[in-house]
Amino acid sequence: MTILRGTSGQKLALLIDGKCLMYALDPSLRSILLNLSLNCNSVVCCRVSPLQKAQVTRLVRIGANKITLSIGDGANDVGMIQAANIGVGISGLEGMQAVMASDFAIAQFRFLTDLLLVHGRWSYLRLCKVVSYFFYKNLTFTLTQFWYTFNTGYSGQRFYDDWCQSLYNVIFTALPVVIVGLLDKDVGAELSKKYPQLYKEGVNNSFFNWKVVGILALISVYQSIIVYNFAVISSTAGLTSLGKMLGQWDVSTTAFTCLVITVNLRLLMMCSTVTRWHIISIGGSVLLWFIFIFIYAIVFVDKGTYFSIYVLMSTIYFYLMVILIPTVALLLDFVYQGFQRWLYPYDYQIVQEIHRDEADTVGAGLLDIGGQLSPEDERKYAFAMLPKEKSKHTGFAFDSPGYESFFATQQGVVAPQKAWDVVRRASMKPKEKKPLLGEHH
Repeated sequence: MTILRGTSGQKLALLIDGKCLMYALDPSLRSILLNLSLNCNSVVCCRVSPLQKAQVTRLVRIGANKITLSIGDGANDVGMIQAANIGVGISGLEGMQAVMASDFAIAQFRFLTDLLLVHGRWSYLRLCKVVSYFFYKNLTFTLTQFWYTFNTGYSGQRFYDDWCQSLYNVIFTALPVVIVGLLDKDVGAELSKKYPQLYKEGVNNSFFNWKVVGILALISVYQSIIVYNFAVISSTAGLTSLGKMLGQWDVSTTAFTCLVITVNLRLLMMCSTVTRWHIISIGGSVLLWFIFIFIYAIVFVDKGTYFSIYVLMSTIYFYLMVILIPTVALLLDFVYQGFQRWLYPYDYQIVQEIHRDEADTVGAGLLDIGGQLSPEDERKYAFAMLPKEKSKHTGFAFDSPGYESFFATQQGVVAPQKAWDVVRRASMKPKEKKPLLGEHH
């Protein structure tokens, strides 16, 4: 059995026993073509029509249940781009049809490396952390109220105040997860391209599967039990400055304070990189909770939480619980992450250990980066510092003929011109305007 290719516009044909029987993309033969293709390291379809490009892409996406990516630069690639899960368009001399039909647009094919191995992998890692963290923090919050129902005879009595429940996701735990979704990265861009095997972790769905969700659920159960029981049981020995026992809303305010601190610190343990924005967001979220409860405990006089935080802060019980409960609650997770990194590390964790003593120059300023880069990296950095210009060909920066070479020379960096720069530069010269009839000079 042999796959034949025809001339432009002809369909793929299947040759069996020397006779051309049917088109390879015929419904009765698609499964044979798919099985044959899946047993190959790579498959090349030469000189096929736009419709066939879309059919082959759809065959792999649906038949093999795989996530597909299509990349093209012309109108004949639009069907293929739309048939894939992810479409990438290259803006070039063939027009902008592929770009307008795509999900992502790049100026040159070589930028696909950064799109997939760097930004695509970072985006997958961040998205997995954000989604799993939302499951974790809401499950922990709900379970603390679930344990309370056993002490109320399943009467439906709430454990937390209504406003505390409403603002838990909106204010007290919202900002840190946004920062993680924007800034978190496991390894730098250069290491991501140096070790392309890291991309397989996303293909294998290593960071969001039933195992990951199950472990987070167990951690949520453990932490909710610690937060609730420590706050309730220890409150029997807690007394106010007037010698009175703590009430229900005093205990719930203490438990909610410990819960907010615990889930925010748990997010910090999930981060691969910790910047000042992570610290500010987590510290700010905890601070917002205290600001809110200080004001809320005074303004709403008719509420059970009236003056509760001021009563709590006059006792040693509150300060001990704020320190002890988050520490014990996070201890199991800390031990688990340590053993996981030691015994069953992810690929990116191995890369982190290999390059742990190397300085990460990503995002460094011009004064901080001098003397730390190789000549090739200095050339790339000089290009990054060049003023932006709108290309007359594609609308993207750094695509005009000789643009990089000219400005790199101004920066003192040697950048030889490309062979086709002269021809393209000549094509961009504006045509001389012919004088109109009757015009005088």
